[in-house]
Amino acid sequence: MKLGYTIIYVDNVVETVAFYETAFGLKQRFIHESNLYAEMDTGETALAFAGNEAAEINQIAITPNAPDRLPAGWEICFVVDDVAAAFEKAVECGAKPVMQPARKPWGQTVSYVRDLNGCLVEIASPMA
Repeated sequence: MKLGYTIIYVDNVVETVAFYETAFGLKQRFIHESNLYAEMDTGETALAFAGNEAAEINQIAITPNAPDRLPAGWEICFVVDDVAAAFEKAVECGAKPVMQPARKPWGQTVSYVRDLNGCLVEIASPMA
């Protein structure tokens, strides 16, 4: 078994894709014509976004992500060489800072922001 993709349910798929392109430098793989599903080109395993309505269509109950609530109990992580620069770029593009870049005891530099949907995003250096 292998991880095929991660889907994050959001209020607005198109806005979320545009945010991830500008804030994190990701490229859109595609957006479905319904605007209820999109994938970002993140390597072998895709990061996908689905509209909250898609959960309803699939008869899946979710608690919607929201910037005015505590983030859900998960995060996505982007690995970069320059954590400080990526953190600042994300914040300049509208991400909300959670934790400034800090060097961890295991040698990795880690920071956190929240995206426009309130989702927790880690920006970290590669593991040594």
